[in-house]
Amino acid sequence: MSKPIAAISWSGGKDSCLALLRAWPNYDVRLMVTMFDEAGERSRSHGLRPEVIAAHADRLGLAIVSEGCTWDTYEQAFGRALGMAALRGCEHVIFGDIFEDSHRAWTERLAASAGLIPQQPLWGESTAHLVQEFLDRGGRASIVTVNSQWLDARWLGRSLSAEAIEELTALDVDPCGERGEYHTVVTDCPLFASPLVLEPGVIVTRDGCHAIDLRPATSDRSRHDSAARR
Repeated sequence: MSKPIAAISWSGGKDSCLALLRAWPNYDVRLMVTMFDEAGERSRSHGLRPEVIAAHADRLGLAIVSEGCTWDTYEQAFGRALGMAALRGCEHVIFGDIFEDSHRAWTERLAASAGLIPQQPLWGESTAHLVQEFLDRGGRASIVTVNSQWLDARWLGRSLSAEAIEELTALDVDPCGERGEYHTVVTDCPLFASPLVLEPGVIVTRDGCHAIDLRPATSDRSRHDSAARR
């Protein structure tokens, strides 16, 4: 019996990755939906370069559906991206949301408008248990953005680990960063064809957040460029 075809709303971080890991046995996941800024230079949710998202897609064997937008045009752009996923055969869309009823209602409304059935495999669960499950399943991620209200720039680039989560919890930070305290970028998981090595760049501070510029290592960029030319 064939599995239903699905897309994953992909931030590039641990929560979307865990949602994918949970959904993978039951769905034929074929593409990821990722939103970028208007210039297409950074992902809207985690500020990742498009090369990083492309490296994720390459390792997962997924196609990418993306849109560029401002925050004011995000809803319309996201709706168009979901519509494109439906046109490409998807019946379901998987989200990595955990809390906030209003956001869930928003995603479900946009999914329904695109003719997709939303799936929320992480919804309402303990964030401490979820981040531990991500690590226990072999997920690996690094901290890419922190809110300066909670954390300083020394956390940037640090690998997520049980020790790091213990330290974050002691600082009254939600284990999954559900209040916006931090965001991650996934560097490995059991579904990746190979680990992703990222090279650190400059650190910037903007709108009360510190962020580190990460890009795939030179060898990975060369591999991706060669594949694109074939």
